[in-house]
Amino acid sequence: MQAYYAARAQEYDRVYAKPERQADLRAIEAWLPGALAGRTVLEVACGTGYWTQFLAPRCRAIHAFDATEETLAIARARQLPPNVHFTSGDAWAITPPPEPCDGAFAGFWWSHVPQARLPAFLSGLHAALAPGARVIMLDNRYVAGSSTPVSAPDEAGDTWQERTLSDGSKHRVLKNFPSREALLQAVATSGRDARVREWPYYWALEYTTLAR
Repeated sequence: MQAYYAARAQEYDRVYAKPERQADLRAIEAWLPGALAGRTVLEVACGTGYWTQFLAPRCRAIHAFDATEETLAIARARQLPPNVHFTSGDAWAITPPPEPCDGAFAGFWWSHVPQARLPAFLSGLHAALAPGARVIMLDNRYVAGSSTPVSAPDEAGDTWQERTLSDGSKHRVLKNFPSREALLQAVATSGRDARVREWPYYWALEYTTLAR
C-alpha cells in the first residue's frame, strides 16, 4: 500500500476533480471543519494534506502524520498555518502527539484497513487520544460507474481493486466499502453517540471515545 501511494502521490488529488462528486465535496468541506472546531486533532494517514487544509482554520492544532514521504512532501508544500504539524508516522503503531488530542480525523483510510485488523487499529487510535475525544472517519461509498470495480470478498471478507496509474503501472489495492450497520458495530463498545452521515459518494462516521 505504501509503495502504491508513493507512486501515486503526484496524481492523488485528481480524485477530487471528478465532476460528479463536486456537490458532495463542497458539502463535506463546509461541514467537516465545524465538526472538529476548537479541538486539538490527530489526523491519521493525512496523505497530501487535502483535508488538513480545510480543518486548519477551525482547529486549535492538528498533528497530522502519514507513512509515505512522497505525499507528506506535498502536504508540507501547502504552507498551512503554524498550528499544523506534519510528521512521519505509522497508523498501525500510533505515537501520541506531545499534547493531548481531543479530536481525531482519518480521511479515506478506513477502507484500506483489513477487516481482521480493524479492532486493533481502533484500539491503537483511541489509546493515543484524550478520553472523550471526538473522532471522524471519512471515506467512499461504492457507486457503480464512478468507483473502480471491486473483487468479490476474499476469505477474510476484504475486497480489492486493480488500479492503473498514469505511468501504466497496475496495483492491487485493498478497498472495503462497509455498510452503515458495520460502521456502527465497529465502534459499539469503544465509542458513544455514534452516527453515520451519507452523501451520494461518501460517508462519515462520527463518535466520541469513552472515558478511561
